[in-house]
Amino acid sequence: MEKKELFGRCPYVTAQKVLTGKWSMYILYLLSNGAIRFNELQRRMPEEMTHTTLSRQLKKLEEEGLIIRTEYQQIPPKVEYSMSEIGEKFKDVLSELEVWGNEYIEYLKNKK
Repeated sequence: MEKKELFGRCPYVTAQKVLTGKWSMYILYLLSNGAIRFNELQRRMPEEMTHTTLSRQLKKLEEEGLIIRTEYQQIPPKVEYSMSEIGEKFKDVLSELEVWGNEYIEYLKNKK
């Protein structure tokens, strides 16, 4: 029996594949408050992240249509990242993840 390709058909598989990067949700969270320049994004990451790793993650999110890269023709060069229209719709999901994440943190504290 042939396996069905669920990407683009099942909302859970589609969301999981689009958000596969280790830091994709955190990057979207950072961008949810407005456009941010590359170096500022790198400074706000919770762990030391190489330029290449962050760049790769941003390119993936841009390819998926969740963020927009805006390059300004000036010296020195300026590049900003912001959420796209479909990325903006992810803000509600981020809010719910924050609620659940905080509840899970409390669960972990009480578990000890």
